[in-house]
Amino acid sequence: MLENLRPQIAQGALAPCVPPFLTALVERDRTDRWTIDTIGAITRSLGFDNFMYGATVALKPKQEKNSYVFTTMPAEWIRRYDEMAYIEVDPRIESAWNSAVPLVWDAETFVGRNRRSDQFLADASLHGISSGVCFLIHLPQDCHVFISLSSSVERVDGLRQRTIARAIPDVMAFGHYFHEVFMRATIESNIAPRLAGAPLSPRERECLTMAARGMTTDDIAAALRISSRTVQYHFDSIRTKLRAANRQEAIALAMYSGVINV
Repeated sequence: MLENLRPQIAQGALAPCVPPFLTALVERDRTDRWTIDTIGAITRSLGFDNFMYGATVALKPKQEKNSYVFTTMPAEWIRRYDEMAYIEVDPRIESAWNSAVPLVWDAETFVGRNRRSDQFLADASLHGISSGVCFLIHLPQDCHVFISLSSSVERVDGLRQRTIARAIPDVMAFGHYFHEVFMRATIESNIAPRLAGAPLSPRERECLTMAARGMTTDDIAAALRISSRTVQYHFDSIRTKLRAANRQEAIALAMYSGVINV
């Protein structure tokens, strides 16, 4: 199962003028052990139930990317998302990828696209994730950060839409601040991602087996009917979990340990 990365605060990160709730976050971190509860409280103050940060990051040019995750979502949902390979059909990812502004969504935004996407929406709703707002931060070296704040509110009606619109500036500030002040400091200190050592999901084993048989990223994408970008995400996660420097090492480690058989 995916595990949370433990954030740490960057030195000198507090700017002279920041929103009050962000100041409170940093001050709290200086006096108490920083916890998921702190981020959860800020998320709720913005009108949402859960916060999600996901990043694929390479520290150096041409270096393979690692996957980093921090979330306040229920552990059962994190496990389910990983095992069901919902990254392949999560409609928020593609929509946010193609949007220059934050995406406000509910089930009606995406329902009817395809069977697996509808399954994702229904499953997410059962876990209290029925609507929300999300956006991407594009980084150098083709690296990306996905920020999502979600809610159990099933429908974003006119009133809810206006409420979220008023909160968008703080939501954006929160997401960027979280990345720059907490996660960037953690990632650049070369701390291993917390999902290092986690078991591969069924889809990850399938992708790795195909690669071991000589299939390229595009070959795997065509065979699984998913995008090449999603295949690459799977391999970012695979390398991170296996602590492998590249795809070839991941194949060798998986075969040696019996995780895959070719």
